[in-house]
Amino acid sequence: MKEEFAAPAEVVSPLEEKVEDWRKRISLFLGPALALAVWFSPMPGPGAQAHTLAGIIAWIVVWWIGEPVPIPVSALLGAALCILAGVADAKTVLAPFAEPTIFLFLGSFILARGMAVHGLDRRFAFGLMSTGWVGDRAWRILFVYGAVCALISMWISNTATTAMMFPIGLGIISAMAGLMEKESGRKVDPASFRFATAIMLMAAYASSTGGIGTPVGTPPNLIGMAMIEKFAGVKIQFFQWMIFAVPMMLVMYAALFLILYTLNKPEMPVIAGCRDHMRRELARLGPWSRGQKNSLAAFLVTVCLWVIPGFLAVFWGSASPQAKWYAARLPESAAALIGAGLLFLLPVDWRKREFTISWRQAVDIDWGTLLLFGGGLSLGGLMFSTGLAEHVGQGLLRLSGAQSLWGITFAATFIAIVASEITSNTAAANMVVPVIISVALAAGVNPVPPALGAILGCSWGFMLPVSTPPNAIVYGSGLVPIVKMIKAGFVFDVVGLLLIWAGLRLLLPLAGLAG
Repeated sequence: MKEEFAAPAEVVSPLEEKVEDWRKRISLFLGPALALAVWFSPMPGPGAQAHTLAGIIAWIVVWWIGEPVPIPVSALLGAALCILAGVADAKTVLAPFAEPTIFLFLGSFILARGMAVHGLDRRFAFGLMSTGWVGDRAWRILFVYGAVCALISMWISNTATTAMMFPIGLGIISAMAGLMEKESGRKVDPASFRFATAIMLMAAYASSTGGIGTPVGTPPNLIGMAMIEKFAGVKIQFFQWMIFAVPMMLVMYAALFLILYTLNKPEMPVIAGCRDHMRRELARLGPWSRGQKNSLAAFLVTVCLWVIPGFLAVFWGSASPQAKWYAARLPESAAALIGAGLLFLLPVDWRKREFTISWRQAVDIDWGTLLLFGGGLSLGGLMFSTGLAEHVGQGLLRLSGAQSLWGITFAATFIAIVASEITSNTAAANMVVPVIISVALAAGVNPVPPALGAILGCSWGFMLPVSTPPNAIVYGSGLVPIVKMIKAGFVFDVVGLLLIWAGLRLLLPLAGLAG
């Protein structure tokens, strides 16, 4: 069984540690204090339950931003407080923790875990990086390196993708440093390389960009899709999402490459020996193992089950008996569980009763995201059932003055990007998406485009190390000066805002979601 890359340890300065400590201390007390302030402040309009819920949400949002306790714990606390304060009974509050999307998360996480256990993702990465077209040209290395990050991140989390591609990027930088030392005859510091900064930022930014390509690419996608279905009554199919998201991802990646290459031009156009390094790493993986073949088979079966509804809709229509039967018998959540189940059935060594993945390996997934999603969906559902969402939506509508569909969509995307800069993208989606849906409903416009703008915007936090775990991973390398991260992140945030808005406006009609 192949050795896995662990996520590199984050390196922070004493000043950053002090700032983080104060952020957690302040938010620890600010959350409950703000909740009390909301509870004792007059709130004309909504009833007592909505008023109480507003205080609880204020508390939890502060804790999501400040993280005095782990974010999933805050989500569980929010659910418990809603029961304790009488906002709703336990069955109502806790039911969203068993939503079908939870099991879609679960199945896809186990599939990704199986690929990582057997090194299938690394084989794919080294295989592409060692192709003849890439060669030793610096711009091609940067382009393909980022493309690999984006393609892998379409199917596994951006954090796992960055952690896996991080050492590969360090290998490229090391090869460049060795070549420069050989030519100059003196020791060089990789931290001074512009190209090193480009490689590191590409690992983080391309992984987050690729995540928008499929519903399972990043948690905000599934969180937002579930909220759109529950609160707006619109079901977005797997293939339907890819119709608009994949073209947007390709355009955004092209923009990302141009930004990083322009801001961090390579010191030398050719990095001799880079392709040979990749081929040596690929050779170290050895021939295809039984575990890799099984993981690939389970993954391909799952993807086929996910996209079949799209083909049924094309040939027979989404309202046809065939499409309805398939949607009832094999929804995305069931398909993910079938694919994950295959990993426990496909043998690696039948005589030893060894299968592709063991339960001990499978449970090492991101359970926190599952709990955070359940908590966020619970709070979002209560916002609608108590009338708080409508009250907030009307208030924001009056405050912003936005009335048109695409004006609200632009504002929603902007708000989500700002939120993702100060808290995790998953927490940002839980905070922003239900409010945006309520704003759109209050304005009498289709809530799907604004909600999708918010969903995609929640993956667009690139300015700060705390914005996303991928940012923190590459910043911890010491090869990314904070000023360069802020500069590149700001430019990509602005470009992403415009591309998300324009992409939704152009592509949603093709997916049948703009009407």
